[in-house]
Parts: sequence; C-alpha cells; structure tokens
Amino acid sequence: MERRQFTAALMGSLAAGVALPAFALSQGDAAAGIRAALERGAIAAVDLLGRSDGFLGNPKVRIGLPGFLEDEAKLLKYTGQSHRVEELETAMNRAAEAAVPQAKSMLVSAAKSVTVEDALRIVRGNDTSVTDYFSSRTREPLSVQFLPIVTRATEQVALTDRYNAVAGRIASFGLLKERDANIEQYVTAKALDGLFLMIGEEERKIRADPLKTGSDLLRRVFGR
Repeated sequence: MERRQFTAALMGSLAAGVALPAFALSQGDAAAGIRAALERGAIAAVDLLGRSDGFLGNPKVRIGLPGFLEDEAKLLKYTGQSHRVEELETAMNRAAEAAVPQAKSMLVSAAKSVTVEDALRIVRGNDTSVTDYFSSRTREPLSVQFLPIVTRATEQVALTDRYNAVAGRIASFGLLKERDANIEQYVTAKALDGLFLMIGEEERKIRADPLKTGSDLLRRVFGR
C-alpha cells in the first residue's frame, strides 16, 4: 500500500508540475515505467496461456461447459459418453491456447501507446486498472481476431452442433447471455477473460516486488 501511495503521489506531483527532488523520476520516465510494466505483464500472460495446457492445465482459467449444459453433460455421462464431454472441453481449451498468442502484438502496441494521463489513471486505480485499460482498448478487436481461430479448433468436435442447438433454444427464452449461445463466441469470450485475468496477476507481481523484475526503471517507478 505504501509503495502504491508513493507512486501515485509521485505521478500526481509530476502531472501538477510540482518541483521534485533530483532523485525523482521525470514525467517521461514515470510514464515509460508504466508502459514497461504493461508490456511486461501482457507478454508474460500471453506466454503463460498460449501454450499446451496453458488453459486446460490451469484451474484459474480452464474453460468448462457453462452451467446450462450440466444436465446435457450428465445425460451423456450416464449413457457412457463421458468421453465426448471431455473431448469438447479439451477442444475449447485448446482453441483458447491457439488464439491467445495472436494477442501479443496488439497488447504490446496498446502498452506502448500509454499517455501520461493513462499512466496516472493506472497507478491511481485499483487492482483491475491494468485489466480495465487493456480491455477497453483491445477486447473488441481481439474478439474479432480470436473468433476464426476458435472456430477452426472447435468445428471438428461432434458436440459442437449439439451445444449450439441447446444454447440456441435456451437463449430464445432470454435465459442465456448472447455470447454464450454459440460455442465459438463463448470460448472466445472466456479466452479473453482468462487473458485479462492473468495480465492482472502479472501486474500485481510487479507492484509487490519490482526488484524481482530486474528492471531499474520498474524498480524506480514501483519501488519506495
């Protein structure tokens, strides 16, 4: 908390044009530190998730069937077809793992475009400030980028059509979010949820122990 208050005060002073001691960061260095933290967090999250078992083997982001399909899944298991449910869940997670690496260049570009005003909001914000920043700038275009990759990865699974049929019926009664009524859209949304969650975790690591990053700039921005 002290580190965060210190950084917020420093950035606030810079923005207000208050004279700072000689050891203090310049306005440009402070903003550069935020950009570096964003870029570092984004790359680490993509590398963590965009590999085999990045989603499937991580309980924090593993994509499971939505609740409305639980009865359908139970029926398949009772009839000796549990392997089909497992096949679908595996395909959904593999689809997310295949799509996430495509986000790296867009996230890095968003990080590099941070303004001083953006940096102030991020530093002064809560624990989701980085996630909110990336989500507001990249979620929609990344959804468009992910969707065809997810579609290719899931369309060969037998239960995909059954998922869409059941989801479509439930959605017609207004009992399901539109994004969940189609397996491709559902997996795309969950992949992005997982990506932003892990970016947030990487940010918290940097804030908690900037020395461990090995970056002098990050140490000066997020250290005492």
